[in-house]
Amino acid sequence: MLERRDSYAALYRDFRWNIPQSFNIGTAVADAWGGREPERVALFEFRADGTVEQLTYGELTARSNALANALRTAGVKRGDRVALLLPQCFETAISHAAIYKLGAIAVPLALLFGTEALEYRLQTAGVKAVITNGAGLDKLKAVNGRLTALETTISTDGADAGADDFHQLVADNSDAFTAEATGPDDPAMMIFTSGTTGPPKGALHGHRVLLGHLPGVGMHHEFLPQPGDLLWTPADWAWAGGLLNVLLPGLYLGVPVVAGRFDKFDPEAAFGLMEKMKVRNAFIPPTALRMLKGVPDIARRFRLSLRTVGSGGEALGRETYDWARAELGLTINEFYGQTECNLVLSSCGEIGVSRAGAIGLPVPGHQVAVIDAEGEPVAQGEVGQVAVRRPDPVMFLEYWRNEEATRQKFIGDWMTTGDQGLVDEDGYFHFVGRDDDVITSAGYRIGPTEIEDCLTGHPAVALAAAVGKPDPLRTEIVKAYVVLKDASAANAALAEEIKSWVRNRLSAHEYPREVEFVDSMPLTTTGKIIRRIFRERARREGE
Repeated sequence: MLERRDSYAALYRDFRWNIPQSFNIGTAVADAWGGREPERVALFEFRADGTVEQLTYGELTARSNALANALRTAGVKRGDRVALLLPQCFETAISHAAIYKLGAIAVPLALLFGTEALEYRLQTAGVKAVITNGAGLDKLKAVNGRLTALETTISTDGADAGADDFHQLVADNSDAFTAEATGPDDPAMMIFTSGTTGPPKGALHGHRVLLGHLPGVGMHHEFLPQPGDLLWTPADWAWAGGLLNVLLPGLYLGVPVVAGRFDKFDPEAAFGLMEKMKVRNAFIPPTALRMLKGVPDIARRFRLSLRTVGSGGEALGRETYDWARAELGLTINEFYGQTECNLVLSSCGEIGVSRAGAIGLPVPGHQVAVIDAEGEPVAQGEVGQVAVRRPDPVMFLEYWRNEEATRQKFIGDWMTTGDQGLVDEDGYFHFVGRDDDVITSAGYRIGPTEIEDCLTGHPAVALAAAVGKPDPLRTEIVKAYVVLKDASAANAALAEEIKSWVRNRLSAHEYPREVEFVDSMPLTTTGKIIRRIFRERARREGE
């Protein structure tokens, strides 16, 4: 954990890792508090009808023990993979704790996945058991016969053909369980990359990954935990951001976490949840923040209790940063990481580590640099690839059964990210774009995120993607695909107005020379724009 310091220099200088030889995520997030303060609230569940339920640490300990016994009886053993196909709910947290106590490997998956995406991940991981709900069961039925390793299915919505009742299993099994002895490098979870480029890969993490996240969480939530802190995120707990930035650190630190059940992100409902639950600490991805910007009269309509807001997953941008200061009265602490090595750069407004358009400074305990193709740090202000030096407690163990991909991820001891960035004169990192996303136009290398953020600052624009379109004169031109707040407003005059909006706010070489209105924006389950789809579309148009 981070100890409070008055300056970033002191914070970074004084930090030391303390990774024990024996560590189990399951006992750390449940039993540690369950034994000391069993009545302490671990989770609140906010439901669509406005009702709120709570789960104590004592209940989390007992139920995860019972589920671990049930899984062991079903034949799940150390090293087996258990998939979780569930929304934000008590059962998700209980299942995670049970799996880790067994020494098994949790494979969190998003309910938004279609059947093909699910089949690919379940097959790749060789999943032996699945814990899901009725909606997940319906998807599994379409592929179940092809999942050769799958032996056990458990449903939180009751028994079904071939599926056991989650709650009955918990009721029928003993709540006494001795967790497997695990070390920090023993496998604990497999999180699939989001697949913005190429097929998703299973990033295997050790039990140490939770401890590795704590300095970053403490930095962007300004020395969490503080009295009254309460965590919430709209991000799916199947994503590293929701699971490792919020759920597991909150449980470990004794900070209550709010589970919110929404079929899809609704900005009005999000503000309502934050108001009613008195959320103090939120992780809100940039796409969701841009949607929140569209809600009118925030200060008049909602009494918020926010102390900190962290954001990551893609670049935030200056427009959204400035909006939060004006409308929410706080500084969004932007951070950066990947599924393979999360939360290694961060901001912390409380000690002055904050800069619009930047993604922060290295989190204490992590060595981060921008390097060239030979693995050498580049000069200040020069674009290169963001990289993290190993060993690092938050870094993945390997890609599941993919030695070649694991090897290619490194240049020497630098884990490469595939993200282009630069470091300014004060040491702040700036995100330029994914290797594939960078647009080359008339000799300029242009990152799409600043353009997209500027586009969403236009009052008519809801979401936008900026990509390069082949051009015989400039190599590429910037093309913007735009989702409007009111689709009926689309016309040539508005397209020209949007071009001018960007040109006047950024520069003549960055503005989109083409604007095309689209009905929807393809997003990953983590809320990132899948620019690849538009990039391929623009490439076909330019041929």
